[in-house]
Amino acid sequence: MKTRELALGALLAALSVVIPIAFGFLRVVIGPWTGTVTSHVPTMLGMFVSPAVALAAGLGSGVGFLIATGQAIVAARAFTHVVWGLTGALLYRRGMKPWWVLALLLPIHGLLEAAVVLPFGWSLSQSLTIVGIGTSLHHTIDSGITLLTLGIVLASTGKREVPE
Repeated sequence: MKTRELALGALLAALSVVIPIAFGFLRVVIGPWTGTVTSHVPTMLGMFVSPAVALAAGLGSGVGFLIATGQAIVAARAFTHVVWGLTGALLYRRGMKPWWVLALLLPIHGLLEAAVVLPFGWSLSQSLTIVGIGTSLHHTIDSGITLLTLGIVLASTGKREVPE
């Protein structure tokens, strides 16, 4: 791992912790579902740096939501960022365009978060409609933010490629 990559991983992991704590005013609550706008962005950006950076940002997200909310169900949903973040990093490494990676991850992300709430007493119908659809909408918004800022992150790693 290069020094720049390590520094960027630490920065994105720190942002993943700080966003849910400091930016709770960006949290949207619809019934028992919550979504904090921009909370997926560090993991999404990390995917385009390396799998290790995506992992660090995903773990930071889980820790940040556990600290911010104290709720196991919210933290469990946030820890799914590790799975879809690593998946996205591997797809990108195989040459897939950033917008396509984010689009393919949308159903994976939504279904993972919907599945995580089932052991907490949610019905399959509730988890798919409230969490699955809510997460998918949230993923779409944060994907747009990610694509707008991705060129800056790639430039900071020394990569010349800019997303299309």
